[in-house]
Amino acid sequence: MLEARALRKTLPGTSPRVLFDDLELQVAGGECVAIVGESGVGKSTLLNCLAGLEPLDGGHIEVGGRRIDGLDDDAMARLRREAYGFVFQAFHILPHLTLAQNVALPLWLLKQDDRRADERARSMLARVGLHGRADDAPHTLSGGELQRVAIARALVHGPRLVLADEPTGNLDPARANEVLDLLLDQLRASGAAGVLVTHSRMAAQRADRVLELGQLRLMDITEHA
Repeated sequence: MLEARALRKTLPGTSPRVLFDDLELQVAGGECVAIVGESGVGKSTLLNCLAGLEPLDGGHIEVGGRRIDGLDDDAMARLRREAYGFVFQAFHILPHLTLAQNVALPLWLLKQDDRRADERARSMLARVGLHGRADDAPHTLSGGELQRVAIARALVHGPRLVLADEPTGNLDPARANEVLDLLLDQLRASGAAGVLVTHSRMAAQRADRVLELGQLRLMDITEHA
């Protein structure tokens, strides 16, 4: 579902810094891979490159068999709307919308019928344990519940790839475990590939594989995580 080959990324400056070089990453549908590493090593930059938000200096990326490097801004934006789901540490739930409206946002961007979008959003909220809360305002929810809404929104349009950047960073350990269980279950059920960037050892251990970004490449440390 995701294939990255020979990726190279350099930070510009008077002394350019190579973040990664000849980096390889493959993630199958229904699989979740955790990426760990020291602060500043380039984990979030790698995630941005996979999302087409930052340019590469070399290599190529395929999502669902389609190469994203070389796409113009409009084509990349369309592909992100169709094929990507995003889960962030800060939730990014819009406070002036109901939960159902927040979850329906990706469907609205794809210009789906309002009734179908609402039905799909409500169904996804039920799948993440928020049945009966579709018309509630975000301020009535706990942090763990808001992250459930974010997961529902990330998956509602059937993406091929879900990118999660520190999705449990604002949660206590018990809520973090619940959210990770939910995210992994939903990825497997939907067949989407998942890439999780995290500083949390506990979160990393829940993934199918653990890869450490260091020495310019990804190293599989699953057995030692």
